[in-house]
Amino acid sequence: MSMRSERVGEQLKKELSEVINQKMKNPNIGFVTVTEVEVTGDLSQATVYVTVLGEERERKKSLEALEKSKGFMRSEIAQRMDLRIVPELKFQYDESIDYGNKIEKMIADLNKGH
Repeated sequence: MSMRSERVGEQLKKELSEVINQKMKNPNIGFVTVTEVEVTGDLSQATVYVTVLGEERERKKSLEALEKSKGFMRSEIAQRMDLRIVPELKFQYDESIDYGNKIEKMIADLNKGH
């Protein structure tokens, strides 16, 4: 990623976190945390990585609600950021936290054996 797309990604992460946690009224959106935003070099698309507190069912409901709310979020971002074109948003569940927890549990289990 270029320096500009990295800066835009960081700003998008901050703004989307605020919009999701403060402006969204959809009850299907659970406790969502934006962990990373990757923006393409031409700033036309952004992949938003999120984690959701809860089970698989809550995750799916939250991701579906986020997908349905893309238009609202883009309009909020357009008001908050000085961008000529607001990137298309694509939401994806960030599995790195789950993976880290799994590794941590495996290490703890190994240490119990010794």
